[in-house]
Amino acid sequence: MKRAIWNNTVIAESEKTVVIEGNHYFPEETIKKEYFKDSDTHTTCPWKGVASYYSLEMDGQTNKDAAWYYPKTSELAKSIEGKVAFWKGVQVVED
Repeated sequence: MKRAIWNNTVIAESEKTVVIEGNHYFPEETIKKEYFKDSDTHTTCPWKGVASYYSLEMDGQTNKDAAWYYPKTSELAKSIEGKVAFWKGVQVVED
C-alpha cells in the first residue's frame, strides 16, 4: 500500500500507483478530495502532455500546486492519464 502524506494526514492511498520518472501516480478515486482545490496552473511536458494542478488545503494551510495530473495524455503516457502525483513536501510512503 502506498500513501501520500501531507501535514501528518493521509491525502491518498492505493495499492495501484504507477511510477514514472520517480513519481507515484495515484488513481484519482484514491485521493481524499476534501483536501484538493483546483488550480489555474498548467505546465507542458514534451512527452506526457499538458498537466493540471491541485493545491492542498487543510487546517488553514495551503500547499499551492502540490499535486498534478494529466487530464489527457499523449499515447506514450496513457498509463498515467487522470492519475495524481505529488511534490512540495508531500511524502509517499509504502508499507
